[in-house]
Amino acid sequence: MALPSVRTAERPSPNQPEAPRSGGRFAPRQPSARRSHRLPQVSHGLGFWFAAAGFAALMAFGTAPTPLWPLYEARDGFGSTTITVAFGVLVVGAAFGFVGLGHLSDRFGRRRVVVPALAVAVVAAVVLTLWTSLAGLLTGRVLNGVAIGLMASTATTYLHDLYQQEHPDRPTSTVPGTVATVANLGGLALGPLAAGTIAQWLPHPLETTQISFAAAMTVCLVLALTTPETVDRRAGGAKRPPRFALRPRATGAFAAACLLGFSSFALLGLVSSLGAVILHTELGITSHAVAGLAPFLMFAASAVAQMVLGRMRPAPMAATGAVAFVAGLALVTLSLYQPVLWLFLVAVTVAGAGAGVLFKGGVLRVAASAQPDSRAGVLALYFAASYLGLGGPAILFSLAIHHAGVPTTMAGFATVLSAVAIAAALAATRLTPRKNRAV
Repeated sequence: MALPSVRTAERPSPNQPEAPRSGGRFAPRQPSARRSHRLPQVSHGLGFWFAAAGFAALMAFGTAPTPLWPLYEARDGFGSTTITVAFGVLVVGAAFGFVGLGHLSDRFGRRRVVVPALAVAVVAAVVLTLWTSLAGLLTGRVLNGVAIGLMASTATTYLHDLYQQEHPDRPTSTVPGTVATVANLGGLALGPLAAGTIAQWLPHPLETTQISFAAAMTVCLVLALTTPETVDRRAGGAKRPPRFALRPRATGAFAAACLLGFSSFALLGLVSSLGAVILHTELGITSHAVAGLAPFLMFAASAVAQMVLGRMRPAPMAATGAVAFVAGLALVTLSLYQPVLWLFLVAVTVAGAGAGVLFKGGVLRVAASAQPDSRAGVLALYFAASYLGLGGPAILFSLAIHHAGVPTTMAGFATVLSAVAIAAALAATRLTPRKNRAV
């Protein structure tokens, strides 16, 4: 889930070196005399790691409820459909954050969006701790989604900006893309594992989980306040960058990339929302730690697959991702007809790896499709399409299992999702401009 490294041009200054271009702006490497905050400003290199930590913590908070849904179900007395709705309303907030606010960092600055994102996430954690009803759960999840919408595309771009300003001699380095991947998917993986561990061995797991994440994100917020800004609002202030501008003849490739993101996140959303319920009802697993282990393996495999295969050309990357994705979905279906825990864990790991590679291929095409001044805005649209996959199919799945049962519904789900992923991968390869296929 990270932007690929993109070569950027530098604009020399006779008095002061400037950072590489980012979002159509230039930010001086030295701090401005008029600072927007009072805390000491760290170097771009240290700020890079502060931004990565905040990114990871917020994403982990988004998936933390995964092993806790049975506890919410027992406390509030609702069923699987309500669980998926409670999980899915995060998508509502995320879509608003991505589409309505995700482009703002191109105009106002990266840190000026990352800090509010962490603040909103802390508020969400407080709401989830103190407002112990379904209404409070839904409100907290919507706020969590808004925070993700603000953070994901902004932090991905911010990490590239910070790294390039710290290392202007390494314009094509893969380090920022790799770190963004680890922070994003690694955070998504650690959330369920941490929450499952808390639920298994600590008292008051629902409240303890929220308080723990609120504390971690508060620390990250303070660190973010010391991180240097990489967008100079004074530069080009008379001309606002376009919000969602694509390169000529890139619309088809962008749409196909969005389908890649949608299909990959549909699987991730299903396991994140109903994985614990499926383990309990179909495999008889009641351990919260195991319920957190399954999504951890899925997201971790997604991150590792992106890092290992991230240097492949887009066409073979799409083919590899599609094969692993389809095979993983088939194994998930088999593990429900032959309910064995180890097979289910292997299945979600393989499927997660395929989903990660498909998502990475989509990001590469989005980066090639976006105008340089609109990178964060176009990436925000891609994340919005992906997060629609995170919630919508899982809700449909929860409704279908009341009529067809979990194994049969999973077989249909896997068939449709495999077809969409294969078609999207083929279309993305065919529609990507020839000169961008090696990006």
